[in-house]
Amino acid sequence: MVPSAYKFQTPAASSSAAPRTISILGATGSIGTSTLDLLVRQPDRYKVEAVTAQRNAEALAKAAIALGARFAAIADPKAYDALKAALSGSEIVAAAGEAAVIEAAARPADIVVAAISGAAGLAPTMAAIERGTSVAIANKECLVCAGGLFMRRAAERDATILPVDSEHNALFQAMGAGGRGDIRRLILTASGGPFRTWSAEAVRNATPEQALRHPNWSMGAKVTIDSASLMNKGLELIEAHHLFQMPAKDIDVFVHPQSIVHGIVEFCDGSFIAQLGAPDMRIPISHCLAWPERMTEPARRLRLEEMASLTFEAPDLVRFPALRLAREALTVGGAAPTVLNAANEIAVAEFLSGRLGFAAIPSLVEATLNEAVRRGIVREPASVDEALTIDREARAIASELRSDAAAALN
Repeated sequence: MVPSAYKFQTPAASSSAAPRTISILGATGSIGTSTLDLLVRQPDRYKVEAVTAQRNAEALAKAAIALGARFAAIADPKAYDALKAALSGSEIVAAAGEAAVIEAAARPADIVVAAISGAAGLAPTMAAIERGTSVAIANKECLVCAGGLFMRRAAERDATILPVDSEHNALFQAMGAGGRGDIRRLILTASGGPFRTWSAEAVRNATPEQALRHPNWSMGAKVTIDSASLMNKGLELIEAHHLFQMPAKDIDVFVHPQSIVHGIVEFCDGSFIAQLGAPDMRIPISHCLAWPERMTEPARRLRLEEMASLTFEAPDLVRFPALRLAREALTVGGAAPTVLNAANEIAVAEFLSGRLGFAAIPSLVEATLNEAVRRGIVREPASVDEALTIDREARAIASELRSDAAAALN
């Protein structure tokens, strides 16, 4: 097995005398705002170096001022004047453009929270890794689109990758119960989304409004749709493969509608070690910010006596084929997961706009994967630029095929 760049050993506890410096890439999104909520509660323990956002200058300036950041970068150059004006009177340096966001990632910080959504997060996250710092990664695309590249470079630069996703963070915590060689299986849990008990026909005819009603989690629209289709578990399967250097055959997914058990590790002696917690992203974020220590944070505490039952069931790959497609992409290897992710983003956007039915999401993804293989564009990306090029090619293919995918199910 390839040695993992992931650091399973628990280092000596860090001194609490000096505050840790934090940079937040994607400070105005759901992960960023949850991180902000934690940091403002402990101003003596953490100092903020840099914050970034895509285009919401007002929200970025508000976050930068609240956190006492030194540098704020807005990706959209058109928003620079608004950011500069909103920061007037402060000593916070304002900047704009893609290069400014990468500069924010490369500035000196003990931990970089990589929470930029989409392919836009690849280059800034790699810039943080190049510094050899700790990267709390919440951007799925880094590991789905170029997981081999990111983890190899992290190992070469001695960067520590800390998983923010609740499931991967749960696995990371549970892995501390044994050695790397003692692990037999990793188990990701899925809520099942809003359609877990729906018939195939009902799922086929689901509307965007119905798909956005997640029973347990409050997330952005795209992630919520992925949860409804189980594509999010497929993407998490690919992430887990790269993060923990585990073969896909040793990673399972079970539907757990209570969303209390977030991940389970099975060890060679038959022990199952699980991480439990309320469905609140501040728990895994706080774990990354404080690691290897712990942070007292405001999430609701579990009351075991209130849990009537915890149930687990195998996912239905007929009603929810997206998980099957993700496994197949991982088996094909190379850039197939990159294609999968790009096609899914196109399909979800079309569904949310009302131009594609829910059942057509996996159909379009599968058609795009097949066409990408036929055209020979599933080569392993050797750089972030190559990964982005393949991403663009896959999006173009998905856009070409979306009318056929919609017509096939009508």
